Amino acid sequence: LPGKPKASDLVSRIASADPDERMPPDDEPPLTPAEVALVSRWIAEGAAWDAGFTFKKKEYAAPLRPRRPELPPARPGLEHPIDRIVDAYFASHGVAWPQRLDDAAYQRRLYLDVIGLLPALDEIDTFAADTAADKDSRLVRSLLDDRRAFADHWMTFWNDLLRNDYSGIGFREDGRHQITSWLYDALLNNKPYDQFVRELVSPSEESKGFGHGIQWRGRVNASQVREIQFSQNLSQVFFGINMKCASCHDSFIDRWKLDDAYALAAVIAEKPIEIYRCDKATGEMAQARFLWPELGSIDPAASRAERLAQLSKLVTHRDNGRFQRTIVNRLWQRLFGRGIVHPVDVMAGEPWSADLFDYLGTYLVDADYDLKRVLEHIATSRIYRAQHASLESVVPGDDYVFRGAELKRMTAEQFIDAIYTLTGTQAAKLGAKLKPPHASRKDRSYTRSSLTTLDPLQRSLGRPNREQVVTTRADLLTTLEALDLSNGQPLAELLDRGAKELLKQRTTGTALGGELFRHALSRDPTADEQATLNEIIGAKPTAESVTDLLWTICMLPEFQLVR
Repeated sequence: LPGKPKASDLVSRIASADPDERMPPDDEPPLTPAEVALVSRWIAEGAAWDAGFTFKKKEYAAPLRPRRPELPPARPGLEHPIDRIVDAYFASHGVAWPQRLDDAAYQRRLYLDVIGLLPALDEIDTFAADTAADKDSRLVRSLLDDRRAFADHWMTFWNDLLRNDYSGIGFREDGRHQITSWLYDALLNNKPYDQFVRELVSPSEESKGFGHGIQWRGRVNASQVREIQFSQNLSQVFFGINMKCASCHDSFIDRWKLDDAYALAAVIAEKPIEIYRCDKATGEMAQARFLWPELGSIDPAASRAERLAQLSKLVTHRDNGRFQRTIVNRLWQRLFGRGIVHPVDVMAGEPWSADLFDYLGTYLVDADYDLKRVLEHIATSRIYRAQHASLESVVPGDDYVFRGAELKRMTAEQFIDAIYTLTGTQAAKLGAKLKPPHASRKDRSYTRSSLTTLDPLQRSLGRPNREQVVTTRADLLTTLEALDLSNGQPLAELLDRGAKELLKQRTTGTALGGELFRHALSRDPTADEQATLNEIIGAKPTAESVTDLLWTICMLPEFQLVR
């Protein structure tokens, strides 16, 4: 109450000695008598407040437009632009360069990251015997050039991100549409990312499923209607913005307002859309508008198709640095286990290296939005081939310092594909609706799990149902996963089927155990490990002993991690 300090609850609390009443609470030091008197005098004088004044600390403001940073000087062995930036960062933070990965570990990491598969034994031998200076870059390029393996693997990433799946809620009564054939073709032919996004925002019949969203059955909250889904999904996927909060009310976590969420929704709306606040109609109608008007405008009077075409150009505008940085941040997170900005959906957060962030964004544009070239650029850096950061050195939160790649768990699809690879088995049923060219290709002997419908094992291993956008999967083991890995029937049946397939091919126990181990981990077993393998498989392998052998190898943390 201005002018009445004695009636002020604020003064009463800051002056109180009662631990249940006092502010700040017990874990903070109390205000001094002089500070209490100062607050009292301010209230007595009318509690005047200067417009715009705040005690809040100045926060990092994420820039919109691209920035081309100047590269630090190169040192011998650190000529790669990424390494030059990382080297300067390490120097300023007192971080020593991590050790170089050996050939086998690097090859395994690269195969799993780029095509999602384990290297075959002959591929391991060939790379190990190669002494050429350019062996790394040639290996990276060969994997990126394996169009089908690349597309099969990256379908997992994009299906999660674009909320595309093959079955489940919504695939009835025109409630949901697959974009599978369009997406697979885009990955197979390496469609430029700006064109890729424009075709999602301003879609054809094949690509309309992303913007179309899910028609939920029954009455839903106003923040879950299709038009608002479009606003939320577009903001999250392409800009790293959480627009879900702003779909009910002005956001509590960043600067976006209810009007912003509805402005994007109005772009795709077939008819005028009323703004709802906390599921209550406001009587106000939304006007189509882009999130950053400085990049351009959308004509609210234009047809829906025209508005979407205008939006697609603004989303992919060459001056839209937010668009560029968001995707390179997601790619960096996939390869290194953590984004340059973390979490990847809080793109207003401060990057651990603004120079690296901006450099990769401008590199994407210079590369004509070729995502494979970005992946190649990152994967040929020395920091990518360095050993992962130790768990003890990774400090979360504001004190985070980049020290190298973090350990990543295999995805559900990688784990199951690894078992297919080790055993020569394959998925039983194709779930993806693809055009014939994929099914007719003969360069792989089995269907990848990324193209199958969600099953109980994949679900427990972390594959989502894709009713919501998923940008990062959980990295902690769940109770369900632990149970399914230890004694779950789906995994037991998969391993049993694999064991029977292996026994059709060979019967020599010692050789089989060593080769499976090397294929799974890209290294030879130690003497102790070989002895254990021999003991498990026995002198005359049986289906049961080979199943036990497969289970033992697949339960090793070293197998399940991308190191």
